[in-house]
Amino acid sequence: MTPHALPDVGSDERRLVRLDAVHNFRDLGGYPTLDGHTTRWGRLYRADGLYRLTGTDLEKVRELGLRTVIDLRTFGEIDERGTFPHQEHPVDFHHVPIISNTWSPADLEHSDDAADFLERAYLSMLEEGEARFADALERLCAPDALPAVFHCAAGKDRTGLLAMMVLGCLDVPDEYIVADYALTEAGMQRFRAWAEREFPAMHQRMSEVPAAFSAAVPAAMLRILGHLRREHGGVRNFVLQLGVAPESIAHLRAEMLD
Repeated sequence: MTPHALPDVGSDERRLVRLDAVHNFRDLGGYPTLDGHTTRWGRLYRADGLYRLTGTDLEKVRELGLRTVIDLRTFGEIDERGTFPHQEHPVDFHHVPIISNTWSPADLEHSDDAADFLERAYLSMLEEGEARFADALERLCAPDALPAVFHCAAGKDRTGLLAMMVLGCLDVPDEYIVADYALTEAGMQRFRAWAEREFPAMHQRMSEVPAAFSAAVPAAMLRILGHLRREHGGVRNFVLQLGVAPESIAHLRAEMLD
Protein backbone atom coordinates (compact mmCIF):
# COMPACT_ATOMS: atom_id res chain seq x y z
CA MET A 1 0.00 0.00 0.00
CA THR A 2 1.39 3.42 -0.99
CA PRO A 3 0.12 6.90 -0.13
CA HIS A 4 -1.15 7.21 -3.70
CA ALA A 5 -3.24 4.05 -3.22
CA LEU A 6 -4.95 5.29 -0.08
CA PRO A 7 -8.65 6.16 -0.38
CA ASP A 8 -9.55 9.84 -0.53
CA VAL A 9 -11.14 10.31 2.88
CA GLY A 10 -10.51 14.03 3.22
CA SER A 11 -12.60 15.41 0.36
CA ASP A 12 -15.95 15.16 2.19
CA GLU A 13 -16.62 18.59 3.69
CA ARG A 14 -17.98 16.93 6.84
CA ARG A 15 -14.59 15.43 7.68
CA LEU A 16 -12.84 18.54 9.00
CA VAL A 17 -14.39 20.75 11.67
CA ARG A 18 -12.95 24.05 10.53
CA LEU A 19 -11.71 26.16 13.41
CA ASP A 20 -9.23 29.01 13.70
CA ALA A 21 -6.90 27.90 16.51
CA VAL A 22 -7.50 24.11 16.45
CA HIS A 23 -6.29 22.56 13.23
CA ASN A 24 -6.91 18.81 13.28
CA PHE A 25 -10.47 18.39 14.60
CA ARG A 26 -11.94 15.63 12.45
CA ASP A 27 -15.08 13.50 12.30
CA LEU A 28 -14.59 9.72 12.23
CA GLY A 29 -17.80 9.20 10.28
CA GLY A 30 -18.25 8.00 6.72
CA TYR A 31 -15.80 5.07 6.79
CA PRO A 32 -16.91 1.71 5.35
CA THR A 33 -16.52 -1.51 7.31
CA LEU A 34 -15.63 -4.99 6.19
CA ASP A 35 -19.15 -6.20 6.99
CA GLY A 36 -20.96 -3.58 4.91
CA HIS A 37 -21.70 -0.86 7.45
CA THR A 38 -20.57 2.77 7.54
CA THR A 39 -19.39 4.75 10.56
CA ARG A 40 -21.86 7.42 11.59
CA TRP A 41 -21.17 11.12 11.26
CA GLY A 42 -21.35 13.43 14.24
CA ARG A 43 -20.72 10.78 16.88
CA LEU A 44 -16.97 10.60 17.44
CA TYR A 45 -14.18 13.08 16.73
CA ARG A 46 -10.40 13.18 16.99
CA ALA A 47 -8.55 16.44 17.55
CA ASP A 48 -5.44 18.34 18.55
CA GLY A 49 -4.99 20.92 21.34
CA LEU A 50 -8.50 21.73 22.56
CA TYR A 51 -7.08 24.00 25.26
CA ARG A 52 -6.92 26.63 22.47
CA LEU A 53 -10.71 26.74 22.07
CA THR A 54 -12.08 30.24 22.64
CA GLY A 55 -14.64 32.59 21.16
CA THR A 56 -16.06 31.57 17.79
CA ASP A 57 -14.18 28.25 17.85
CA LEU A 58 -15.86 27.28 21.11
CA GLU A 59 -19.26 28.28 19.77
CA LYS A 60 -18.76 26.02 16.74
CA VAL A 61 -17.78 23.15 19.02
CA ARG A 62 -20.85 23.72 21.21
CA GLU A 63 -22.98 22.95 18.15
CA LEU A 64 -21.52 19.41 18.04
CA GLY A 65 -23.29 18.56 21.30
CA LEU A 66 -20.24 16.92 22.85
CA ARG A 67 -20.85 14.87 25.98
CA THR A 68 -17.36 13.46 26.53
CA VAL A 69 -13.84 14.85 26.12
CA ILE A 70 -10.80 12.59 26.62
CA ASP A 71 -7.44 14.34 26.94
CA LEU A 72 -4.52 11.98 26.22
CA ARG A 73 -1.70 14.42 27.06
CA THR A 74 0.78 14.22 29.93
CA PHE A 75 0.37 15.93 33.29
CA GLY A 76 3.13 18.33 32.28
CA GLU A 77 1.34 19.38 29.11
CA ILE A 78 -1.85 20.06 31.01
CA ASP A 79 -0.04 22.03 33.71
CA GLU A 80 1.68 24.13 31.06
CA ARG A 81 -1.17 24.71 28.62
CA GLY A 82 -4.49 23.96 30.31
CA THR A 83 -7.42 21.84 29.12
CA PHE A 84 -10.63 21.88 27.12
CA PRO A 85 -12.70 24.76 28.59
CA HIS A 86 -15.17 22.49 30.38
CA GLN A 87 -16.07 25.28 32.80
CA GLU A 88 -17.57 27.18 29.86
CA HIS A 89 -18.93 24.13 28.06
CA PRO A 90 -19.70 21.35 30.57
CA VAL A 91 -18.75 17.87 29.41
CA ASP A 92 -17.72 14.61 31.01
CA PHE A 93 -13.99 15.39 31.00
CA HIS A 94 -11.36 12.66 31.45
CA HIS A 95 -7.60 13.05 31.61
CA VAL A 96 -6.04 9.77 30.43
CA PRO A 97 -2.28 10.35 30.00
CA ILE A 98 -1.05 7.71 27.57
CA ILE A 99 2.65 8.34 28.22
CA SER A 100 4.54 9.91 31.10
CA ASN A 101 6.87 12.10 29.04
CA THR A 102 6.79 13.54 25.55
CA TRP A 103 9.56 12.76 23.05
CA SER A 104 13.02 14.30 23.21
CA PRO A 105 15.66 14.46 20.46
CA ALA A 106 17.50 11.60 22.19
CA ASP A 107 14.59 9.31 21.31
CA LEU A 108 15.56 9.49 17.64
CA GLU A 109 18.48 7.13 18.33
CA HIS A 110 20.44 8.60 15.41
CA SER A 111 17.72 7.57 12.94
CA ASP A 112 16.83 9.93 10.12
CA ASP A 113 14.00 7.73 8.85
CA ALA A 114 10.67 9.08 10.12
CA ALA A 115 8.75 5.85 9.44
CA ASP A 116 11.26 3.78 11.43
CA PHE A 117 11.24 6.25 14.31
CA LEU A 118 7.44 6.45 14.43
CA GLU A 119 7.07 2.68 14.27
CA ARG A 120 9.39 2.24 17.25
CA ALA A 121 7.78 5.10 19.12
CA TYR A 122 4.27 3.77 18.53
CA LEU A 123 5.19 0.26 19.65
CA SER A 124 6.68 1.74 22.81
CA MET A 125 3.58 3.88 23.32
CA LEU A 126 1.29 0.87 22.95
CA GLU A 127 3.34 -0.99 25.55
CA GLU A 128 3.59 1.86 28.06
CA GLY A 129 0.01 2.98 27.61
CA GLU A 130 -1.80 -0.38 27.61
CA ALA A 131 -3.97 0.26 30.67
CA ARG A 132 -4.66 3.87 29.72
CA PHE A 133 -5.66 3.04 26.15
CA ALA A 134 -8.07 0.49 27.64
CA ASP A 135 -9.40 3.15 30.02
CA ALA A 136 -9.96 5.61 27.18
CA LEU A 137 -11.71 2.99 25.06
CA GLU A 138 -14.00 1.92 27.89
CA ARG A 139 -14.98 5.55 28.44
CA LEU A 140 -15.82 5.98 24.74
CA CYS A 141 -17.86 2.76 24.89
CA ALA A 142 -19.86 3.83 27.94
CA PRO A 143 -23.61 4.48 27.63
CA ASP A 144 -24.36 8.12 26.73
CA ALA A 145 -20.66 8.88 26.10
CA LEU A 146 -21.23 10.01 22.51
CA PRO A 147 -20.87 12.46 20.89
CA ALA A 148 -17.28 12.49 22.10
CA VAL A 149 -13.85 13.77 21.15
CA PHE A 150 -10.40 12.51 22.12
CA HIS A 151 -7.24 14.50 21.59
CA CYS A 152 -3.59 15.04 22.41
CA ALA A 153 -1.31 17.94 21.45
CA ALA A 154 -1.11 17.59 17.66
CA GLY A 155 -3.83 14.97 17.25
CA LYS A 156 -1.35 12.69 15.51
CA ASP A 157 0.40 10.06 17.63
CA ARG A 158 -1.50 9.26 20.82
CA THR A 159 -4.72 10.31 19.12
CA GLY A 160 -3.78 8.38 15.98
CA LEU A 161 -3.23 5.14 17.90
CA LEU A 162 -6.54 5.47 19.76
CA ALA A 163 -8.32 6.24 16.48
CA MET A 164 -6.72 3.13 14.97
CA MET A 165 -8.08 1.03 17.84
CA VAL A 166 -11.56 2.51 17.56
CA LEU A 167 -11.76 2.07 13.79
CA GLY A 168 -10.24 -1.41 14.03
CA CYS A 169 -12.90 -2.46 16.54
CA LEU A 170 -15.50 -1.21 14.06
CA ASP A 171 -13.93 -3.37 11.31
CA VAL A 172 -12.86 -0.41 9.17
CA PRO A 173 -10.33 -1.72 6.60
CA ASP A 174 -6.64 -0.98 7.11
CA GLU A 175 -6.41 1.32 4.11
CA TYR A 176 -9.05 3.63 5.59
CA ILE A 177 -7.39 3.60 9.01
CA VAL A 178 -4.08 4.56 7.40
CA ALA A 179 -5.76 7.21 5.23
CA ASP A 180 -7.43 8.72 8.29
CA TYR A 181 -4.07 8.88 10.05
CA ALA A 182 -2.43 10.45 6.99
CA LEU A 183 -4.85 13.39 7.03
CA THR A 184 -2.91 14.73 10.00
CA GLU A 185 -0.14 15.87 7.63
CA ALA A 186 -2.46 18.58 6.31
CA GLY A 187 -3.44 19.41 9.88
CA MET A 188 0.21 19.94 10.81
CA GLN A 189 0.59 22.27 7.82
CA ARG A 190 -2.41 24.30 8.99
CA PHE A 191 -0.93 24.41 12.51
CA ARG A 192 2.43 25.71 11.26
CA ALA A 193 0.80 28.37 9.06
CA TRP A 194 -1.36 29.55 11.97
CA ALA A 195 1.60 29.67 14.36
CA GLU A 196 3.74 31.59 11.85
CA ARG A 197 0.93 34.14 11.44
CA GLU A 198 -0.25 34.45 15.04
CA PHE A 199 2.66 33.29 17.26
CA PRO A 200 6.06 33.60 15.56
CA ALA A 201 7.88 32.46 18.70
CA MET A 202 5.83 29.24 18.73
CA HIS A 203 6.53 28.76 15.03
CA GLN A 204 10.24 29.15 15.69
CA ARG A 205 10.13 26.50 18.43
CA MET A 206 8.22 24.17 16.09
CA SER A 207 10.87 24.62 13.40
CA GLU A 208 13.55 23.49 15.86
CA VAL A 209 11.82 20.18 16.66
CA PRO A 210 13.12 17.13 14.72
CA ALA A 211 11.05 16.68 11.56
CA ALA A 212 10.19 13.07 12.44
CA PHE A 213 8.29 14.26 15.52
CA SER A 214 5.71 16.12 13.43
CA ALA A 215 5.54 13.67 10.50
CA ALA A 216 2.49 11.54 9.78
CA VAL A 217 3.99 8.77 7.66
CA PRO A 218 1.39 6.26 6.38
CA ALA A 219 3.97 3.45 6.36
CA ALA A 220 4.39 3.75 10.12
CA MET A 221 0.68 3.17 10.84
CA LEU A 222 0.55 0.39 8.27
CA ARG A 223 3.43 -1.37 10.05
CA ILE A 224 1.64 -1.04 13.40
CA LEU A 225 -1.48 -2.64 11.94
CA GLY A 226 0.66 -5.46 10.55
CA HIS A 227 2.32 -5.95 13.93
CA LEU A 228 -1.03 -6.18 15.71
CA ARG A 229 -2.27 -8.70 13.17
CA ARG A 230 0.82 -10.89 13.47
CA GLU A 231 1.21 -10.71 17.24
CA HIS A 232 -2.40 -10.44 18.41
CA GLY A 233 -4.65 -11.54 15.57
CA GLY A 234 -5.78 -8.02 14.69
CA VAL A 235 -6.82 -4.75 16.28
CA ARG A 236 -9.98 -6.02 17.97
CA ASN A 237 -8.18 -8.97 19.54
CA PHE A 238 -5.48 -6.61 20.79
CA VAL A 239 -8.10 -4.35 22.35
CA LEU A 240 -9.76 -7.33 24.04
CA GLN A 241 -6.36 -8.41 25.36
CA LEU A 242 -5.94 -4.94 26.86
CA GLY A 243 -8.97 -5.73 28.99
CA VAL A 244 -11.74 -3.91 27.15
CA ALA A 245 -14.95 -5.88 27.61
CA PRO A 246 -16.58 -7.50 24.55
CA GLU A 247 -19.90 -5.91 25.52
CA SER A 248 -18.22 -2.49 25.50
CA ILE A 249 -17.07 -3.01 21.92
CA ALA A 250 -20.54 -4.27 20.99
CA HIS A 251 -22.06 -1.09 22.46
CA LEU A 252 -19.61 1.09 20.53
CA ARG A 253 -20.47 -0.71 17.31
CA ALA A 254 -24.18 -0.19 17.95
CA GLU A 255 -23.58 3.52 18.53
CA MET A 256 -21.16 4.10 15.67
CA LEU A 257 -22.37 1.96 12.76
CA ASP A 258 -25.28 2.63 10.42
